[in-house]
Amino acid sequence: MWFSSDNAGPVAPEVMAALGAANAGYAASYGADPIMARVTAKIREIFEAPEAAVYLVATGTTANALSLAMLCPPWATVFCHRNAHIEEDECAAPEFYTGGAKLTLLDGKDAKIAPESLARALQFTGRGGVHNVQKGALSLTNATENGAIYTAAEVSELAGLAKAHHVPAHMDGARFANALVRLGCTPAELTWKAGVDILSFGGTKNGLMGVEAVVIFDPAKAWEFELRRKRGGHLFSKHRYLSAQMDAYLTDGLWLRLAAAANAAADRLAEGLRARQARLLHPVQANAIFAAFPRASHKRALQAGAHYYFWPFNQSLEGPDDELLSCRMVCNWSTTAEDVDNLLNAL
Repeated sequence: MWFSSDNAGPVAPEVMAALGAANAGYAASYGADPIMARVTAKIREIFEAPEAAVYLVATGTTANALSLAMLCPPWATVFCHRNAHIEEDECAAPEFYTGGAKLTLLDGKDAKIAPESLARALQFTGRGGVHNVQKGALSLTNATENGAIYTAAEVSELAGLAKAHHVPAHMDGARFANALVRLGCTPAELTWKAGVDILSFGGTKNGLMGVEAVVIFDPAKAWEFELRRKRGGHLFSKHRYLSAQMDAYLTDGLWLRLAAAANAAADRLAEGLRARQARLLHPVQANAIFAAFPRASHKRALQAGAHYYFWPFNQSLEGPDDELLSCRMVCNWSTTAEDVDNLLNAL
């Protein structure tokens, strides 16, 4: 009963098969392999962006940090939610790769930036000229760290506020597929048509072994990204093994099917938790559930072999059995109905 993270899930069999096929014989290195050419073509088609530049890296932190370094100079700030992954879980990588840019932390329900919070920050930032940090970039996480989703209209509103101040927009899409299948819109509608300049397009949390794509909708910035990726030590020599994963991911809609399966498992789990009078703390819109229920139920589940995180981490199994403890449970593409029902029965 593994619900700790979608990172804990296995690699999709189609991806493993593609890696095996890519391992035959020889291929050009550093992204010049023919599989990468297919990946670029597929992403351009999927996003309706025939001139987009596409690059692969191994981790989401790399994708986010290098993307923000493209958009935000060292003397500026990145506007993000205070619970954004770039703030809470990336060990100051964005600050490092931007050369010291600041993060300005914004508020909003369910880890979604409230438009009024962004508007205030944009108005306030740089008011003192050279004495202040300048406006740099906006970063949106979709789906958010609390499992909520920005609609295309919400992305457009926030990006529009930013662009009125000449601030470009980045999207952390580690769970972009989960957001997309829930909304039913097109990838273009949720990104560049809504004002997103660079997308960190996730795969690792959705069935890949370890690869993320950086999709740069303005090709004029492509050469700078290539230089930053190489200088940062993130250009793979045996690049075909990154390419093969992403190629399989984008073939025949696999990426959407994997995300839909994870979302469906989360829906089943949320329904079962509601039936057991658990309190859901955030909307269940992607593949993560945040819930609170009595300590006694946590004890039963953990003793039965369930894996999930207390949220926040500093809660303890020591204390009154009827006290509510909150947790995060995350489903992945391989989570079965039996997995979910076993967890609910253990609770």
